[in-house]
Amino acid sequence: MSDQFHLTLGQMNPTVGDLKGNAALAVKVWTVGRDADADMVALPEMFLTGYNAQDLVRKPAFTKAAMQTAQTLAETCADGPALAIGCPWVENGKTYNAYLICSGGQIISRVLKHHLPNDNVFDEERVFEPGPLAGPYNVGGVRIGSPICEDAWHEDVPETLEETGAEFLLVPNGSPYARGKFDLRINHMVARVVETGLPLIYLNMVGGQDDQVFDGASFGLNPGGALALQMPAFDETIAHVHLNRGPSGWTIAQGSQAKLPDSFEQDYRAMVLALRDYLRKSGFEKVLLGLSGGIDSAIVATIAADAIGPHNVRCVMLPSEYTSQASLDDAQTVVDALGCPFDTIPIAESRAAITATLAPLFSGHDTDLTEENLQSRLRGLLLMALSNKFGEMLLTTGNKSEVAVGYATIYGDMSGGYNPIKDLYKTRVFEICRWRNGAHRDWMMGPAGEVIAPRIIDKPPSAELRPDQKDSDSLPDYPVLDGILQILVDDEGSVADCVAAGFDYTDVMQVQKLLYISEYKRFQSAPGVRLSERAFWLDRRYPIVNRWRDS
Repeated sequence: MSDQFHLTLGQMNPTVGDLKGNAALAVKVWTVGRDADADMVALPEMFLTGYNAQDLVRKPAFTKAAMQTAQTLAETCADGPALAIGCPWVENGKTYNAYLICSGGQIISRVLKHHLPNDNVFDEERVFEPGPLAGPYNVGGVRIGSPICEDAWHEDVPETLEETGAEFLLVPNGSPYARGKFDLRINHMVARVVETGLPLIYLNMVGGQDDQVFDGASFGLNPGGALALQMPAFDETIAHVHLNRGPSGWTIAQGSQAKLPDSFEQDYRAMVLALRDYLRKSGFEKVLLGLSGGIDSAIVATIAADAIGPHNVRCVMLPSEYTSQASLDDAQTVVDALGCPFDTIPIAESRAAITATLAPLFSGHDTDLTEENLQSRLRGLLLMALSNKFGEMLLTTGNKSEVAVGYATIYGDMSGGYNPIKDLYKTRVFEICRWRNGAHRDWMMGPAGEVIAPRIIDKPPSAELRPDQKDSDSLPDYPVLDGILQILVDDEGSVADCVAAGFDYTDVMQVQKLLYISEYKRFQSAPGVRLSERAFWLDRRYPIVNRWRDS
C-alpha cells in the first residue's frame, strides 16, 4: 500500500448546458494530471453540466445526455488516473446531485449529495432527491470521502465518512461568491477537520453564470486546521496536491499560498468576471451603454473595458436641453481615459417631436414626471436600436440604491441585457471608483491610472431630467438611504430597527414605501452580478403586489 497519493485539482470554469465543452475541459485537466503521474484528477460539483443548472436537470432529455456524456468521458479517460467529476444522476426514477468516480473506463463509484441547500440562490430540494448517508470510495487503495458542497457544512456527513474509514476528505463545490464568503468557508471547513481529525481539500469552481460568480479560492487543511494550500481567487488554476501517510494518518504537503484580494478587489473582480462570462457564454463580443457624465455609467464603462477591452465598449452620450456642459465634459473625460469609442446623439429635437405628438391627449394636464420620463425612454429606444443594429449588448447602469427604491425609468434607463452594478449600493460605488483609480491588475483589460476623474466622483448625483435636478430632491442623501436599505433589505430588519439605529422615522417610512412599490420594476429589470447574500432576484423573493407595511 502506497504512503503517497497525488491529486490534481481542476479549479475551472464550465458553461451551463455545454456538455461537450465541459467534458473537453475535464479531459484537458485529466491530461495534465496524467502527465504529472496523478493518482486522481478532481473537478468540482456538477461540473459536467455547469452550475447552477436549475430546472435543466428536471428535463429528462438533458439528464440522459449528461449521463451519457459522463460514461463517454470515463471511457476517454480509461488509461490513466481516476477522474472525479460532478454530474446529475438518475436512479430508480430519482434525480441526484452526484459526484462520479471514473477509473479504467468505468464509473466505479457514485456519491449522492445528502444535504440539499434551499436558501439564497439555491433551490436544490426542488430539483434533486437527497442521497443517503454513505461511506467513502476507494482509489488506488486509499479511501476518500467526498461530502458534496453543502454536505461539508453539516457535521453528520463528514463524521459518517470518518467513521466508515475515510482517510481524507475531498469536498467538490459550486459555491458562489458573496462578500465575506472566504472566511465563512474556512471556518466551516476547519470545524469539519477538527471534528474528524482528517485532512480536507476544498475544491471550488470559477466563472460567471447569470447573476452568480464562482470565485474558486480552493484550499487544503491539515489535521488541526492548519492551511496547507491556498489556490487563487477567480482564476482558472490546475494544482497538484501531494498527500503523505505517516504514523498518525495522512497530511497534505505544503503547497502554494495565493494571496486573497481585499473586499473592494473581490467585488470589482466579481463584476468584471461576471460580465465577461455573461457575454462570452451568451455569444456577445461587444457592449454599449449610455454615458451620462455621472459616476454610475462611468464605473460601468470601466468594468466593461476591464472585462472585454475598451475597443469593444461603445459609449453613447444622449444629451437633452437639461444636460449640463459639465456632464458633457465629464463623459468625454471618461472615454478619453478609457479609450472607448464614443458617439453623441442629441435627443432634444426627438423629445420635442414626441411631446408634440402627445400634446392633444395631454392637453389640460400639468407637466409632470411623465414628460421627464420621456427623455429616459427615448434614450432607451435609441440605445436598443444601436444594440439591434450592431449586435452589441446594452448595459444598464443602475446601482443597488436606485434599484431598491425604483429611482429609474422602466423601459428607459432600465433597458438592457445586464447590469454589472445591480448589487452595489451607491456609497460603495464611490469607494469602488476610488479603489479602481488607485489599482490596476493584470486581469484588467482597461488602462491603468485615474480613469474616473475625482470631480465625477465628488459631484452631487443628478438624473438631469429637469433644471437643477439633484437625486437628493427625491431621496434621502445616499449615506442615509443606504444605511436604511442595509437594515430593511440585507438584514431584513424593521422600521423600529432603523429608528433604533438613528435614522429619522419619516425617512425610513419613505424608503420602505419606495422599496415595496418598486418590486414590479425589479421583476422586469436586467440581471446583474450578485455581490452580497441579499441581492435582488433569487436571494430576495418578494411578491409584486403586496399591501403589507411595517409601521
